Amino acid sequence: MSDSLNAPDAPPSAPHDPGVSVRHTRTRGEPRFPDGPRADPAGSHFERRIRSFQPRRSRVTAGQADALQRLWPTWGLDIDGQRVIDLGELFGNDRPVVLEIGFGMGEATARMAAADPGTNILAVDVHTPGQGNLLNLAERDGLSNIRVGNGDAIILLREMLRPDALDGLRVYFPDPWPKKRHHKRRLIQPEFLTLAAARLKPGAIVHCATDWEPYAEQMLEVLGAHPDFENTRAEGGFAPRPGFRPLTRFEGQGLDKGHVVNDLLFRRVPHREG
Repeated sequence: MSDSLNAPDAPPSAPHDPGVSVRHTRTRGEPRFPDGPRADPAGSHFERRIRSFQPRRSRVTAGQADALQRLWPTWGLDIDGQRVIDLGELFGNDRPVVLEIGFGMGEATARMAAADPGTNILAVDVHTPGQGNLLNLAERDGLSNIRVGNGDAIILLREMLRPDALDGLRVYFPDPWPKKRHHKRRLIQPEFLTLAAARLKPGAIVHCATDWEPYAEQMLEVLGAHPDFENTRAEGGFAPRPGFRPLTRFEGQGLDKGHVVNDLLFRRVPHREG
């Protein structure tokens, strides 16, 4: 990690044991993390839409809270939709940038960043403990090629990224919304792919993975029918898990129980004329 963290020191607090959850009584209107991610960065600036994610509220450990306070001003991005960001400026270099939507606790993201330091990863989630954990992992392992985005990835894609800004898109184990009446909330839909295609360079890879077989089939159908993408497998169908996607502990536990994990790798085709 860079040794120039231009963030203010965390305010003094009562001693705590590492890993112990933080329970802080805040006054009305006081932000949870004054120098960290905002609770609702986009606010009411954009029309309501069907959301593909369900915000999860869980306790933040002392270590995660410390990372959010110290590292967010340097490595965090609140997705407010109020400006178009320069990814070169955000990362401090002009290396390829891959967007990862939904990273859980960030272990797989950190491992991919460590294995491929020449690729920048903009990892977006709404789970505060996961944001803090990924920042902790990035600091521990010296991973300067990670930035953590807080908020709605749709607003990021639609309002804050330039055309052809991205060299790849990763969506691993998104919420499957298993009930039929909730299928409209699934992220991988034709409208989402059209938006993503406008931000992906020709040749960029969209990589999805899920352990929910009905969702995998829908992903394959939607991606296969979209004119802006082509399956990287000449024979079509699902792809073997590529070596660069780590096998997580959660995934391994599912495989031990007989779950089937499907990977999909589709390529952004060249822009059509006219």
